[in-house]
Amino acid sequence: MIETTIGLEIIEVVEQAAIASAKWMGKGEKNTADQVAVEAMRERMNKIYMRGRIVIGEGERDDAPMLYIGEEVGICTREDAKTFCNPDELIEIDIAVDPCEGTNLVAYGQPGSMAVLAISEKGGLFAAPDFYMKKLAAPPQAKGKVDINKSATENLKIISECLDRSIEELVVIVMKRERHNDLIKEIREAGARVRLISDGDVSAAISCGFTGTNVHALMGIGAAPEGVISAAAMRCLGGHFQGQLIYDPAIVKTGLIGESKESNIERLQSMGITDPDRVYNDEELASGETVLFAACGITPGTLMEGVRFFQGGARTQSLVISSQSSTARFVDTIHMFEKPKYLELK
Repeated sequence: MIETTIGLEIIEVVEQAAIASAKWMGKGEKNTADQVAVEAMRERMNKIYMRGRIVIGEGERDDAPMLYIGEEVGICTREDAKTFCNPDELIEIDIAVDPCEGTNLVAYGQPGSMAVLAISEKGGLFAAPDFYMKKLAAPPQAKGKVDINKSATENLKIISECLDRSIEELVVIVMKRERHNDLIKEIREAGARVRLISDGDVSAAISCGFTGTNVHALMGIGAAPEGVISAAAMRCLGGHFQGQLIYDPAIVKTGLIGESKESNIERLQSMGITDPDRVYNDEELASGETVLFAACGITPGTLMEGVRFFQGGARTQSLVISSQSSTARFVDTIHMFEKPKYLELK
């Protein structure tokens, strides 16, 4: 059972990544903040009794020296593993990671950054290409009723009815990008309020799954790998999540890997994706029998506090969501780097 075997350890994985990155908060060094998080996450993963494979990571092997797609992690991936890993007890899992989700947020001391990962048994997570994805996240009450192919106006009406709220009471999170200008205009004209974010749409998607966050939908286009991680969390929470790959550079206007729509379609076909326009739901993006999601706040956010340092240690807040036990646990941890002179509990 994945949760009972490595549940506590994956909390420590995201905690260590968050602590490492938080030391660079506000220093304007987004690449360093990401690099140290990657190193810390990888180091802790390699102490876990498992055979893990990164299916969503920092990128292709040539561009990412650590936690690259296809990299194997865990004690049982070592060359001498046969001497201490029992094949009958071996846990083989797929892992999707984002060691520093929201690198700009960390660099500039802004809220909403976190270290995050999702795991499932082998083959249980969609190996999304490094493309963009149109996303729709909504509360559990609207699951299966809203649809990514409907207009924002139609979906807002549905969410309003499902939550028994007026559209004017709804808050929709959208990433502040040029490609979303028309979407933002439509949401506002429908009567809902828009919360614009610069980065970090995983946290935004997950917030839809909890009552009391004052977040009622995530709409728009963001990175596809983060879409899979969001889907894993929303599947565990029972929330609504849909994603559709965007392969046309003209739609996202910037940052898309691939020089042309045609070459991107060819790349998708080479990955076995024969229908590039397919809409995926959370159970297709995170299809494993058991799915675990873990995140630790780096900077303060809607769901979690950021890392707080004190003399001799630090305090973290993490979130672990499990499809196995149908639980969402908030974990508050004090890390003692040395013998502290005091422990701050406020």
